[in-house]
Amino acid sequence: MLAAKRPVQAGSKLDLSQPDYYFNRDLSWIEYNNRILHEAFDPRTPLLERLNFMAIFYSNLDEFFMVRVAALKQQAAEAESIAASDPLVAIAERLRPMVEQQQRHFEQALLPQLAAQGIHLLSHASLNPDQQAYLAQYFRETIFPVLTPLAIDASHPFPYIANLSLNLAVVVQDSQGGAARFARVDVPALLPRFVPLPADLQTSLQGQHQPVWVGVPIEQVIAHHLPLLFYGMTVQAQYAFRITRNAEVELEDEPLDLLRAVEQELRRRRVGATALRLEIEATAPAWIRRTLIQALELTAADIYQTQGLLALQDLRTLAALPLPQLKYAPWTAPVPPSLRAAQPSAQPSAQPQYDRVFSVIRQGDRLLHHPYDSFAASVQLFLAEAAADPQVLAIKMTLYRTSANSPILQSLIAAAENGKQVAVLIELQARFDEANNIFWARQLEQAGVHVVHGLVGLKTHAKMILVVRREAGELKRYLHLGTGDYNPKTAAFCTDVGLLSCREALGADLSELFNALTGHSRQRQYRQLLVAPVNLRQRLVSLIQREAQAAQAGAPARIVAKLGALADPQMIAALYSASQAGVKIDLIVQNVCTLRPGLPGVSDNISVISLVGRFLEHSRILYFHNRGAEETYIGSADWMTHSLNRRVEVMTPVQDPALSKDLQEILGILLADNRHAWELRPTGRYVQRRPRSARSEINAQKILMEMALNRL
Repeated sequence: MLAAKRPVQAGSKLDLSQPDYYFNRDLSWIEYNNRILHEAFDPRTPLLERLNFMAIFYSNLDEFFMVRVAALKQQAAEAESIAASDPLVAIAERLRPMVEQQQRHFEQALLPQLAAQGIHLLSHASLNPDQQAYLAQYFRETIFPVLTPLAIDASHPFPYIANLSLNLAVVVQDSQGGAARFARVDVPALLPRFVPLPADLQTSLQGQHQPVWVGVPIEQVIAHHLPLLFYGMTVQAQYAFRITRNAEVELEDEPLDLLRAVEQELRRRRVGATALRLEIEATAPAWIRRTLIQALELTAADIYQTQGLLALQDLRTLAALPLPQLKYAPWTAPVPPSLRAAQPSAQPSAQPQYDRVFSVIRQGDRLLHHPYDSFAASVQLFLAEAAADPQVLAIKMTLYRTSANSPILQSLIAAAENGKQVAVLIELQARFDEANNIFWARQLEQAGVHVVHGLVGLKTHAKMILVVRREAGELKRYLHLGTGDYNPKTAAFCTDVGLLSCREALGADLSELFNALTGHSRQRQYRQLLVAPVNLRQRLVSLIQREAQAAQAGAPARIVAKLGALADPQMIAALYSASQAGVKIDLIVQNVCTLRPGLPGVSDNISVISLVGRFLEHSRILYFHNRGAEETYIGSADWMTHSLNRRVEVMTPVQDPALSKDLQEILGILLADNRHAWELRPTGRYVQRRPRSARSEINAQKILMEMALNRL
C-alpha cells in the first residue's frame, strides 16, 4: 500500500463549507459523460461498440436535460435572479463544444470507418436512380400512410410536440403565390430510423468489404417526398429538429393512492411538460428558430444547433448489426463455483429436488459478482427454487427496475399461484421506469401477490430478497442482498455484487425492515444492516472517524470506497478530516464526484479514479482497515444527499473472511487498472491512465473475466 502523506498539524482548522473545496455536481456529471464519449473516439474500442458508446452519450444527455437542467431551470425561475442562472450558463459552455465534437467525429471519422467495413449510412442525395426508386416505393407503402402534416397558422395553433420526438420544420408556399408558411411533420418513432436498402441495390458501393448493410435516415426519405404531403404547395425547405422536455414526476405530499397519482402525473408529463432544449439543424433560418422558441417558450440559450444527424441514440440499431468481428468478444457468465452443486441436474430424477440452493447457502455465505457470475444460475435460480419448494412459506422482495417478461417476475407469480405468501415492494417512482413498474404492479396483484407501491416521500432503492422456509419443524430465513436491480438484462452489462446468506441476524434485520416498509413499524435499530434514512449516514461517518482516530494514534489506516456517485457534503467533509488525520483513502467513483482530491492540507491522502469500459461499474463496495480487523460492506447506496436522506437504502457487512478478501481483491484489481481508469485531478480534470506498452496493460474487467473462466 502507498504510504500516506504527513497529516495536518493537530489543532489546524479549515472551513470545509467553503465552495472552493467542492466541484459542481452537474459539471462533474458532464465530465463523466465525456469519458463515455471518449470510448467512442478511442480506436482501441471495437468499431460497433464505439457507435454504442456514442448512443449512450446521447441518451445520457437527454436524461440530464430532462432531470437536472429541468431542476436548475425551476430553481432559476423561482429565484428570479441572474446569479441563479449561472449554473445553466456553465453547463451550456461545457456542453456545446462536446456535442460539436461528437457530431464531427461521427461524420468525419466513424462514417468513413463504417463504410470501409461495408456499413454505409448514405444521404438521400447520394443515391442512384434505382435506389431512389426503391425508397419512393417504400415511402408510398410504409411511411406515407402514417404521416400527419400539421400546418401552423392563425387557424391551426402550434401542435404539441412530444418529448424527444424527431420532427421536420417545413417551409411551404402556395403555388399561386403568397407568403411562406410553416408546417411540422413528425417522424414516426415506430418505423426504423435507418431504412435499409435491399442487397441487389448495394453492389455499386466501394469499400474494403462487400456491403453488409446500406441504409438512409428515414427523415431524409420523408424530406425528399414532402411534396406528396403538401399537394398544390411548393416545398421550399425543411429542417430537422428535436425538443427535450421536463421528465420529473411531481406528486402531492400525501396522495391517497400512490399508483393512481403516479399514473396521472405520467399523463401530465406526456402532454404538459415544460420544454427545455431545442436541437435543430444549423442551416435553419432565424425566423424558423424564432417561431419554435416562441411556441415552446424557450430562449436563444436553449438552442443547440447541429451540423449532422439528430437523435444519435438510434445508432444502437447499427451497433446491433450481427458483425461479431466489430464488437467485443462474446461473454457468457459461468456458474459461480460456490453454486455448482445447486444447479439442476441435466437428467432430473422423477422426484423434484427443492433443497439444492438452500443446502448450499446453509454451508456458508455466497458472494456473487455479476456479470462475471451467471445471474440466471444464482439469483434467478434462488427465486425459482423458492417459488417451487413446498417448504417455502413466504417470499418478500423489492423491485426498483426489471425487464419485461423477466424470469424474476414469473417466479413471483408462480410462488403466489403455489399458495405462498408473496410480498413485493415495487418502486413506482423509479425514474423513466414508472409506466413499466405500474404495469407489473397490476400483473402481480392479479396473480395474488401482495404489492406495496413504495413509500410517500422516500424512494425504495434497496435490493433485497427474503425467503422464509420450514425446516425440521422450525422456520429458517434465507436472503439475497445486492447492489444491482433484479434485472437479467442489466445483469449482463452492469458490474454488481450480491450476498446469499441465511445468517440469523441478517434474516431478523430483513424481516423487521420489510415490516417497516409494508406496515406501520418504525424500526430504528438493526443488528447488522445499515439502513437509510435510519442509521446508514451516522454509521458511515463513524466508520470514517474510526480510521481517522487510528491514524492519529499512529496505527495503519485505510479506506477504499467504490461508489456510483459522491456529492454529499457531510460525507466529503468526513473524508477530508480523515485525510488530514493521515488516512490513505482510495475512491472509485463512477460518475458524479464533487470531492476535490489532492488539495494540500485538505485531501492530500485522497485519490479518485473512475472506470469506463465494456461493463458499467455499478457495484458499491466499502473497505475499512479497522486496525487490521478489516471490514467490508456491500449495498445499494451512493454517498449522495438524496440517497442517505430520502431513499430506503441498505448496506450489509460481509463477515466471512474469505469473502471479504474476495471483495478486497476486486477493489485492488480495479485500483490497478491502466486501460479504462481515469484519475481525477485537483483542477477537476480527468486524465486517462495509459500503459507504457501493450504488455503492461492492466484491464481490470478483462482480468476479472479471465479469473471467472479460470475457476471452471
